Amino acid sequence: MDTRESKTSEEEKEHVIHQRIPEDFDKANPQLQPEAKKPPSGLHKLLPIVIIVLGVIVAGIVIMGIGNSGG
Repeated sequence: MDTRESKTSEEEKEHVIHQRIPEDFDKANPQLQPEAKKPPSGLHKLLPIVIIVLGVIVAGIVIMGIGNSGG
């Protein structure tokens, strides 16, 4: 036997809306978090260089025909 409480469509919609809103929505201050204040650091600065180098390598392989084994 199903013991769940049956809900109308309005009750279900209200339940879903309340589930999507964080509990501390009014108290959240992301601008006060230290992670939000400091600039990103690390390997993200190296990413464009890596992409360019890989692009040059792939272009060289395509132009030189190293991948072409058909003589």
